[in-house]
Amino acid sequence: MGSILIKNGFVADAKNTVFSKQNVLVKDGKIEAFLREELEADTVIDAEGKIVSPGFIDIHMHEDPLNADGNDIDFCIFDCMLKMGVTTVIAGNCGTNLCDPVKYLDTVDAKGAPVNVAMYAGHSYLRYEAGTTDRYAAAAPSQLDTLERSTARALDGGCIGVSYGIRYAPGLNQEELERTAKLCKKDDKVIAAHLRDDAAGVFTAAEEFISAGLKFGLNTEISHIGSMAGFGQMEEFLQITDRYRANGLNLHCDCYPYYAYSTQIGSATYDEGFLDRYHTGYDVVELCEGEYRGMRCTEELFRKVRAEYPDMITVCHVMKHEDVDMAMAHTGVILGSDGLLNNGQGHPRAAGAFPHFIVEFINTGKVSLADGIAKMTSAAAEKLSLSGKGGLEKGSDADIVIFDPKAVKDNATFADPVAEPEGIDYVIVGGKIAVEKGKIINHRLGRAIRK
Repeated sequence: MGSILIKNGFVADAKNTVFSKQNVLVKDGKIEAFLREELEADTVIDAEGKIVSPGFIDIHMHEDPLNADGNDIDFCIFDCMLKMGVTTVIAGNCGTNLCDPVKYLDTVDAKGAPVNVAMYAGHSYLRYEAGTTDRYAAAAPSQLDTLERSTARALDGGCIGVSYGIRYAPGLNQEELERTAKLCKKDDKVIAAHLRDDAAGVFTAAEEFISAGLKFGLNTEISHIGSMAGFGQMEEFLQITDRYRANGLNLHCDCYPYYAYSTQIGSATYDEGFLDRYHTGYDVVELCEGEYRGMRCTEELFRKVRAEYPDMITVCHVMKHEDVDMAMAHTGVILGSDGLLNNGQGHPRAAGAFPHFIVEFINTGKVSLADGIAKMTSAAAEKLSLSGKGGLEKGSDADIVIFDPKAVKDNATFADPVAEPEGIDYVIVGGKIAVEKGKIINHRLGRAIRK
């Protein structure tokens, strides 16, 4: 496989509390040694003035679809991930899979991918496959039996846990939640959820989901807390999660560093009453595709697009800046992009979340370098028990990102959501260079991660 010497870089490794200038030797896909001297290697990278970090881990994103033949992946968001320094992604979030999640992992292993891929078993996907096609309806007993069996198969096939989009499948009841969640107990897997409600309703919604974690002693994650409690509830909500964690529940949240969320216009998020929930008007909803791309909604336009194009991606500009900043600085919150693209369109977080976090939170001092690196690397690896990931200790996987913090720039915008970042110079996946001088040279180095 060959060797790589990364010399003169400032190693920032929160997992091993290494923050100093070091030479790092990579050999056969693993971290071989930290050195004072400069040994010979097949490839030498001079990282003078740059940070050498473990590859970033995106704890919450939404995967690319399979191609029309179903035997490979149409890369778009995975390439975006790689360009911003992400080497491992956790897909299948918010209850959604694009196909059978074990088949997806098999495809990654067979064909390779730009990044390493772990998958959740998406509850909403499996629920639909079990015959509960009405998202507002409770599952029939026979459907619930089928759902339980298919969830168990997905977990046995290597999925890291079960994800729920309770907002998107409001017919879910406590029995359904508990019968699927309890399956994660056997192998200490994770339950994660987009909660049933946000804003003023976030507290009751959190209690509903957390109750399953408490009942079965499960590793529990609340998804994109900025878009759930980012309307004036964040301080109280984080106090509650701290209390659960201090009392023994392995509970964390993920969050993306933006002040607007994104979802499809036909989703239950936009059901009747959403304007009252946010105390706002239709103009906070921005359309992201086709002839309406970049347009803000009127009531007439909103109703027309929701009826005719329910899968259209939107961005909703409603979150309070101070709430998101509070979440991003909290030690119980892990960085996740919640990246979602449809035909290359969507929210800029899909291509910019990590450089955006570096520029707007680490470089500004809102979050320290040590805490910021942890949020991007070791915190997710520890939460999900990702062996060999999240640190640069001897013997760990050689997933590495080299970036110049002063040169990092997030170019992704709501008008151009997949614009490439700057300042992410090298990305190494499994000991091989995937990105060189900001350009992808190999996007087949990623492999499936199973638990």
